[in-house]
Amino acid sequence: MNTTPFTSGPSEYAVRITRVADGQWHALDDDLVVGSGYAADRPDGRLFVSIDAWHEAAFDRLAEAMLADLPSPLYTVVDEADVELTARWQRAGFTTRRREWEYDVPTDPQVTGLAGVLPPSGVTIVPVGQADEGLLRAVDRAIRDEVEATAGWWQSMPTEVYHGPEGDTVVDPSKYAVASAPDGYLGLIRVVVTLHRPRVGLVAVRAGEQRRGIARALLADTLGTLHRAGYAEARAEVHESNRAATALFEGVGARPVSSNLELVR
Repeated sequence: MNTTPFTSGPSEYAVRITRVADGQWHALDDDLVVGSGYAADRPDGRLFVSIDAWHEAAFDRLAEAMLADLPSPLYTVVDEADVELTARWQRAGFTTRRREWEYDVPTDPQVTGLAGVLPPSGVTIVPVGQADEGLLRAVDRAIRDEVEATAGWWQSMPTEVYHGPEGDTVVDPSKYAVASAPDGYLGLIRVVVTLHRPRVGLVAVRAGEQRRGIARALLADTLGTLHRAGYAEARAEVHESNRAATALFEGVGARPVSSNLELVR
């Protein structure tokens, strides 16, 4: 790919910016790479950017070049505890759009208080990896439509980063457990197991079936399975405005450990 230099003005460092590939920029100081910038589309159509730079001058020059090349709006996600990085993005014109808390969730039923928790009458929990794919996709689509028609926050979730065909929101059915009733699925939970710890990325129930204990039963079954597999904790992410999810996780002893900010320009 042909590169196009973006030369900075006078500063403490003589930084030159070069676009080295589609969605990738380098900051060069006397031919030494002192920073990199990246841009990538997410499945929901939003464009996210990130910058890794040695010093502020390189960050500022990369941000300047990327903003000149890319369409608006642009998004990025930062650890709220990283005050310096947050300030750099704010200096580039980004503002806070949303906050998401990260929780460490115990899995031991004796700690969570979920021992013996069962789904309501007429509802059964289908374990992770055993859901009918067609019914799973149907309940996922129905819940998404319900959320968008009311709260309207689903498409802004940073956890929605799974890549698949357009419109395919259940990329890997093996990651889901569901709450099943005779006439279809009523709720779902998504669990991704990594090398470090499992992550509960989503717990959701049909609007007309909420406040029956279905979400709690899904969480009880999933955390119990993880505990038996040897995992002491899982990680969960909750939007700060989602009071129901916050109450659900804090009610089982989950501890907030950090928060992420989604910034937009």
